[in-house]
Amino acid sequence: MFSVTQKDGKKLDKSKYNWDEKNRVFSTIEKYLVLDFNEYDRVTFKTGSLCTFKTGDHCAFYTGGYCIFETGDSCIFKTRSDCAFYTGSDCTFYTGSNCTFNTKEHCTFNTGPECTFNTKYNCFVIRHDVIGVVEIPVDKKIKLNEFGTSGYKKIKEEIKEKIKETNCNGKVVVIDGKEYVLNMIGY
Repeated sequence: MFSVTQKDGKKLDKSKYNWDEKNRVFSTIEKYLVLDFNEYDRVTFKTGSLCTFKTGDHCAFYTGGYCIFETGDSCIFKTRSDCAFYTGSDCTFYTGSNCTFNTKEHCTFNTGPECTFNTKYNCFVIRHDVIGVVEIPVDKKIKLNEFGTSGYKKIKEEIKEKIKETNCNGKVVVIDGKEYVLNMIGY
């Protein structure tokens, strides 16, 4: 059984979406949805923006921007900008700019500029603003350059540390937004 909820956790009224069981097509104009089709393969989704998807393999997505996708293998995505993808292998993406991709191998990306990629082997980006194809380095996180500038930058995974004094004369280390209190060790 699948579930469709609004961001506030309430189930979306069935009158606000169409589910064609025979052809496995889900469609709605609604935004801000959470769609859990985790146990479903071969589903086509047509939705608005700001949706979160959890699905199986061989799905197709036609959505607005600002969506989050957690899917299996062999999916096709046609979205607008600012989406995040956490997928399996053999997926094809047609997106706008500023998207983030965390995928396995054999994926093809037809995107706008300033997208971020973290992929396995045999993945390629097609960019039309600079007319070029980029092979994504294996196990390296990269971000495409801005509009009209070919290439990419490697992104280093850095631990951001910031030390500040506390009222108890201990030190607090902030690592990735979490605070840790350090204790002095006596000799």
